[in-house]
Amino acid sequence: MAQQDVQEVQTDFSGLGKPVIDCDLHNEVPKLEALFPYLEDHWVAYIRESGFGMSGPSANDYPPGMPTSARPGTKPEDGETRLELMQAQVLDPWEVEVGILTCSFRVQSVFNEDLAVSLATAANQWQVEEWLDKDDRLRASLVVPSQNPAKAAAEIERFGDHPGFVQVMLPVRSYWPYGKQIYDPMFEAAAKHDLTVGIHFGGAPGLPPSGAGWPSTYLEEFANMTQVFQSQVASLVMDGVFARFPELRVAFIEGGFSWLPGWMWRLDKEWKGLRRETPWVKRRPSEYMREHLRLTIQPLDAPPNPEHLLQVIGQLDSDEMLMFSTDYPHWHFDTPEEAVPQGLSEGLEAKILRENARVFYRL
Repeated sequence: MAQQDVQEVQTDFSGLGKPVIDCDLHNEVPKLEALFPYLEDHWVAYIRESGFGMSGPSANDYPPGMPTSARPGTKPEDGETRLELMQAQVLDPWEVEVGILTCSFRVQSVFNEDLAVSLATAANQWQVEEWLDKDDRLRASLVVPSQNPAKAAAEIERFGDHPGFVQVMLPVRSYWPYGKQIYDPMFEAAAKHDLTVGIHFGGAPGLPPSGAGWPSTYLEEFANMTQVFQSQVASLVMDGVFARFPELRVAFIEGGFSWLPGWMWRLDKEWKGLRRETPWVKRRPSEYMREHLRLTIQPLDAPPNPEHLLQVIGQLDSDEMLMFSTDYPHWHFDTPEEAVPQGLSEGLEAKILRENARVFYRL
């Protein structure tokens, strides 16, 4: 984002002039009342009587006053809906062939697990009726109560055959690392229904967002999320998730990617000396990553020299791992050209803009 006064920025909503598959479009539940038509009467009464509220379900991840949380002009005004804005600002100008919705409704943070289940079901039905049924370019991510993996698996069973859902949404900040076997029912259900598991920026499990404890500023927490992504990659591979579920596909969303080559090298190196601890890891960790993992490109953590970013992409040693995203409505770039690495070959650019996602999400 350019270093200039936020109020003076004229947001550019034009696209690249090339079709894309956008793998990170936020369709947030605007308020709890929007889910009342999809909730059982007793839960509506409970919410009203108890004062229960999620105060903007993504407020912990995207504070409303922070410039990075929303590009200017993306908040609805009188008479506008979020879908209409998304159509006008992303789907149409960016020539989006398929847009994958990433609803960050954090039911994982609700301590009443029965309420969390009902909220997840309501959010998923809301996505069907308010988004999927109104624009056939859209696909969606299932909201699941991952604090109870068995109930999360039941939610996947409930909606897993709906053609509009292509992904199960999990926050990268979890109570346990996702490689733990407690999550197996959830991953088994996702694999059964051929759904990608999307692990997305954010989450509020009540634990610090860094290995050193609680940071002092949102800036630190925002940047520290990369460490959490690294931890989840290590857990999935080293705890043997891909050995137990060899068909499982996992997308890391809104975590950047420039950190990955170094993390591949580190895990490969240490695995060579400590591999007796993980006999189920039959190949180098980096091989599992290239086979099972994909990453969206926003936020694009790029060095000042564009050639250096191309070197980082080459160090992935795979043309298949990166997928395009705008991360709408969050603010990571000012012009369309800043949204994509510059200097890519025509073939690699096509893979990042469309084809990798088409294959990975079975579109």
